[in-house]
Formats: sequence, C-alpha cells, structure tokens
Amino acid sequence: MTGPFAIGEDAAVGFNKIAWLVTVTAALITALLLFLSGYNGYGAVAVAVGLSAAINLR
Repeated sequence: MTGPFAIGEDAAVGFNKIAWLVTVTAALITALLLFLSGYNGYGAVAVAVGLSAAINLR
C-alpha cells in the first residue's frame, strides 16, 4: 500500500513527542490558572515543571 497512510511508515510526530507536548501544555495551562487565582508561588512551580518537560521536545 502506498500513500500518506501506509502501514509501517513513521509518522511526522512520534507518540513520545505528543505525550511530552500534552504534558507541557497541561503544565502551562495549570500555571496560568494558578497565576490568575493569585497562587504565584505554585504558578512558578508549574512553569518550572512545564519548562523541564519541554526539554524532552527537542
């Protein structure tokens, strides 16, 4: 089978990268909500977690 959805072809983005992207996005959304709620310290920790997870996206 040929074409863009042939079985056995590597996808442009692997599942590992998708999982890390979801983790980074969740951490940044959490940080935003914490900052908006006034929990600045916890928001900073959530940003740090997001940045730490973002290292795995390279």
